[in-house]
Amino acid sequence: MSVLPTPCHIIADVHLGVAAPAIERSFEKYLRTLPGDARSLVINGDLFDFWFEWNSVIPRRGFRALAELAAIRDAGVEIVWIAGNHDCWGGDVLRDDIGVTYHVGPWTGEIGPWNVRIEHGDGLRDVEDRRYRMIRPVMRSPFAIRMFRWLHPDLATRIAMGSSSASRTYRALDGGSGLRTIGHTRLQADRSLDLMVLGHSHVAALEKVTDRGIFANPGSWLNGPTYLRLTDEEIALCSWNGSAESDRLNVIDRRA
Repeated sequence: MSVLPTPCHIIADVHLGVAAPAIERSFEKYLRTLPGDARSLVINGDLFDFWFEWNSVIPRRGFRALAELAAIRDAGVEIVWIAGNHDCWGGDVLRDDIGVTYHVGPWTGEIGPWNVRIEHGDGLRDVEDRRYRMIRPVMRSPFAIRMFRWLHPDLATRIAMGSSSASRTYRALDGGSGLRTIGHTRLQADRSLDLMVLGHSHVAALEKVTDRGIFANPGSWLNGPTYLRLTDEEIALCSWNGSAESDRLNVIDRRA
């Protein structure tokens, strides 16, 4: 079983590449504070609005954030990156050059004393995501990846950025209720879970569901910026205010 130490920060949906320069710089500043506070970081998908690795080329946008991730990894902060629908083509650059644990699909494990399941959330809603579930296997197939790699990076990036705009420009039309319902259902079905984390909707959430289980969504750095912070005793939904002492929007005590 995967195990991460606390304190642990969880972020999602930064969408580097389309985020305004001020938002991107604030995110880089936030990353620089992590070695003084966090022992682990979970990126729950869509850190980039588009990520793809050619044999000798990577996307230029968001390079400064990658450098910050490499620096905090060198400082001893463990990093788990869970693939989202915008950055599901990660590979050797992230794993070997940056040093993150890149994971496709749901991540289950322990964060300190917490029994946790983390999933980006794309494709989970029965009706709304039906079309996406049909094309996702094609997009992620080895054949499609090989064909896409044959395109010039400038052309490939232009195509990818143009086709992804609909899923990055607004919060979920249902206000996050679809993924919230899924999270609640899974917590009620698996009473061994302490924490269920979803992203994707861009709607931050932190709420007690069962006597043990908590549902959380870190929200989106584009809309917040917000993130989750876990210690052995509590989970907090925080709003970045430019300093290591972020505003705590909501807190749930694990022991309660």
